Amino acid sequence: MTVPRAIGVSEAQQRLGELAVVDVRTPAEFATGHLPDALNVPFDRIARSAPELRKAAADKSLLVVCSSGARSDKAVTELAVHGIPASGLTGGTRAWAAAGHRLERPAGPARAVWAMERQVRFTAGGLVLTGLLLGLLVHPAVQLLSAAVAAGLVFSAVTDTCGLAVLLGRLPFNRGGARSPV
Repeated sequence: MTVPRAIGVSEAQQRLGELAVVDVRTPAEFATGHLPDALNVPFDRIARSAPELRKAAADKSLLVVCSSGARSDKAVTELAVHGIPASGLTGGTRAWAAAGHRLERPAGPARAVWAMERQVRFTAGGLVLTGLLLGLLVHPAVQLLSAAVAAGLVFSAVTDTCGLAVLLGRLPFNRGGARSPV
């Protein structure tokens, strides 16, 4: 069976009942709104969750979702390495919501959590600013912190990976509270 690498929002909405939706965002991002009946398997747990996802793929086609489509595209590639066919949702939950489709949210008071991209920008900017200020006030060598962050951002762009996002994803507020098979 040939599985398309990406599925558009309208096709995904029409086929929702026959798809197993796997959301690869952090649990905190997942809690802000996700596709109906989605399971949360954060991107950093995809390889570890391969056996469970293989079982899910035997019953239904897998649709992998994130906020924009970038992480889900990487997850589809990772699943293919493990022999698990999957498709990504083009444009992610942003495109889903923009098309007027509902997002499920947990019952109870919603917790305000920034998207991972915003957390990365805030942390990187804060580290650069701290390095510059401490370099002026304490010792010029502390400015190397700013240089290290800049080098990390360049590396992240060139490799299309983000070590800072992985680290932030492990913080407690980015972890618990989501439905997950693992």
